[in-house]
Amino acid sequence: MFVLDANNPESLTDCLRNLNWMSADEKVIGLSTPGAGNMNCVLRVDTGNRTFIIKQSRAYVEKYPQVAAPEERVIIEAAFYDKIIDFPFLQDFMPKKIGVDVPNKLMAIEDLGPSNDFTILYQDGEQMSEEALETLLSYLSGLHKAFVKTRIDDELVNNEMRLLNHEHIFKYPFMEANGFDLDTVQEGLQKVAMPYKKNAQLRQKVEVLGGLYLSKGKHLLHGDYYPGSWLQTEKGIKVIDPEFCFYGSREFDLAVFIAHLYLSGQDDSLIAKVADKYEGYEQLNKSILNGFVGTEIMRRLIGLAQLPLKMDLKRKKIMLDLASKLILNE
Repeated sequence: MFVLDANNPESLTDCLRNLNWMSADEKVIGLSTPGAGNMNCVLRVDTGNRTFIIKQSRAYVEKYPQVAAPEERVIIEAAFYDKIIDFPFLQDFMPKKIGVDVPNKLMAIEDLGPSNDFTILYQDGEQMSEEALETLLSYLSGLHKAFVKTRIDDELVNNEMRLLNHEHIFKYPFMEANGFDLDTVQEGLQKVAMPYKKNAQLRQKVEVLGGLYLSKGKHLLHGDYYPGSWLQTEKGIKVIDPEFCFYGSREFDLAVFIAHLYLSGQDDSLIAKVADKYEGYEQLNKSILNGFVGTEIMRRLIGLAQLPLKMDLKRKKIMLDLASKLILNE
């Protein structure tokens, strides 16, 4: 298997030429990291005349090599890009696929140019503009409207990625002894988290939500719709990294979006606008939606996938209480 390596542009040149993703007179003259990715090895390729992005999925999470992950995830992502080709509204939001190499788990996509993701919202206390909120929700509702199955089947079922996500969203954070000392994140967080981990009613409700997450559904989901998947570029807001995509309950996608509005300290007035800006909001199951919101908040505060939050323990306790009430429908 070819191994993508930022320190070996020569081998990448040979690989890209063999795949016909690069002409014989092109070569890789520069490799750089386009952003702080979590799941995959992602590099910006510079040939002198153009740039593009290449990514490789390996049998582990790039940021956490000790965490196993499905190697096929980049192939799933490529399939998502193929599906939206005939939907210009969605395609305009996302990079275009250049090619996919199944044996080596490689994919090349368009370089969206200089950009910053929205994770800055966690650190600087910045407020998202209503225009950005509307743009991000127009993409999400557009995706959910464009791909609706009348008969549920196995297309893009993405079971292995969902099982990985299920473990880290619905199980791991709620285990009393999972081997992860939260005090290494923030002193005192382990004690703050323990009452929620011990709450049998809460764990039971989360287990039900986890089962729903693993169930097949009729709407195509992005699957990881949070600030790390949104880019501010010179051409406007773009969306990336649909490797967790699947056909499921659209409440999950929207819930992740809402949860990160809370986690990034957005004003309640902005969060309230979600109901108006997401087309079809009135048709959603609000109990399921709120349950997914609460679960995502909790897993980001007391699970492994920590965010760069500027949040003291008092605020985290307030957020955990809110999440618990949302999950328990109180």
